Amino acid sequence: MTAHLIDGKKFATSLADKIAASVSIIKNTYQVTPCLAVVLVGTDPASQVYVRNKGQQTRAAGMTSIEHKLPSTASEAQLLALIDSMNKDEAIDGILIQLPLPEQINEASVIQAIAPEKDVDGFHVVNAGLLATGHRGLVPCTPLGCLLLLQDHLGDLSGANAVVLGRSNIVGKPMAQLLTAAHTTTTIAHSRSCDLPKICKQADILVVAVGNPEMVTGDWIKPGATVIDVGINRVANPTGTDRDYRLTGDVDFVSAASVAGAITPVPGGVGPMTIACLLRNTLIAGCRRRNIELDGY
Repeated sequence: MTAHLIDGKKFATSLADKIAASVSIIKNTYQVTPCLAVVLVGTDPASQVYVRNKGQQTRAAGMTSIEHKLPSTASEAQLLALIDSMNKDEAIDGILIQLPLPEQINEASVIQAIAPEKDVDGFHVVNAGLLATGHRGLVPCTPLGCLLLLQDHLGDLSGANAVVLGRSNIVGKPMAQLLTAAHTTTTIAHSRSCDLPKICKQADILVVAVGNPEMVTGDWIKPGATVIDVGINRVANPTGTDRDYRLTGDVDFVSAASVAGAITPVPGGVGPMTIACLLRNTLIAGCRRRNIELDGY
């Protein structure tokens, strides 16, 4: 069996086009331009790339992009003061603090300082609580992207056995809640679970988010299952190759693809969906703050 490749890059491009069309309608109808403010603390190279990409895609969708850059020596008080000013700025619809933060700044305190209605990452406890209780809030971007890919490929998810491998607040827990809301029978597995291969092999839908390169192999997977690989890891390439590293997921792609019915690649699977869903959340936040009805979201 050769698994169908779930093309996250293609779907993300389509979603971004849809968002851009909606932004154009809102701008013309209501004279409103959704605005995303991103804060980068320090000079981490990967974070700089992420922030630059987010800005480019935000502007490409017709939205306003604001970037605040603070030095790595910035204090928690300085960052909290900036967040407070953005919370009060009526022109800003979404606030995103690029993680990780320097060690002198408490990430949890920073996340909870963001106004829930502007929390486009979906990490605030209010939004987490709304998701857990089945109410409308802003949903974390990566699990939302996974759900959209699953629904695009499988359609109705009702009745499927779903396993989420990983229990982080950013991916694992919200992913399980989204799948439960989509009427799957959902299991959360993790490092303390007994017999992980057996648990995973029961899954019609397997979402892997553990941060362990190529941990899940083909013999963990039910034949014909749909596998969503959230992981992205740098691993060393053999000496003498063009690059000293390669990117890989939490799933051993070659062995898994020989068993699964469908699978996301790394890169090009879940990754592009995260930024597309960030744009989606910014659009939704901007409309909800102004009581604008938004169809199709």
